[in-house]
Amino acid sequence: MDPKLVKQLREKTNAGIMDCKRALAETGGDLEKAEAVLRTKGIAGASKKASRATKEGIVASYIHLQGKVGVLVEVNCETDFVAKNEKFREFVKDITLHIAAAHPLYVNREEVPAQLIESERAIYEAQVKGKPANVISKIVEGKLDKFYSTVCLTEQGFIKNPDQTVKELVATKIAELGENIVIRRFTRYLVGEPLSSEIPAPVQEAEAA
Repeated sequence: MDPKLVKQLREKTNAGIMDCKRALAETGGDLEKAEAVLRTKGIAGASKKASRATKEGIVASYIHLQGKVGVLVEVNCETDFVAKNEKFREFVKDITLHIAAAHPLYVNREEVPAQLIESERAIYEAQVKGKPANVISKIVEGKLDKFYSTVCLTEQGFIKNPDQTVKELVATKIAELGENIVIRRFTRYLVGEPLSSEIPAPVQEAEAA
């Protein structure tokens, strides 16, 4: 196997030497196909890394529109080595850009308050009142999934590739960097927006919806 091809594949994927050699052998030395093989295998294995502790990482910031919008985000990984990796830092920067543009309210659906979910569910059920129970259930769940894709960061379409969710983007980075990666928390500021303590509860729920 051509050592130059192995080196190129390692630089593009961060995979091990033997994995690169096997992928190149499997694809007859085709670099692009070998990269696809490694990424497919890596993404399939990303879920196995999801339970691993992430005690390293970085906090990144982004200021947009001449200082009108600001974002702080904490993204965790397993080792300081990856935290300093340029690809990891580029990924975190992309996440700050996404948050600034897409305005998610929560990291994932587990963070959405139960009261807000029940409020949304009641609205959707009222919209389809009179239909068979099994139909109502499917429609309501579909509307809730749409709601989550609007307010939850990991379920939004990534701004640079709307066909890929942020959750899927994270999975590709886990595969690429070989470590578990977690978007832990974020804050988004918009100049002039009311503070949560200044908004009556019903209005807060309406804006979140």
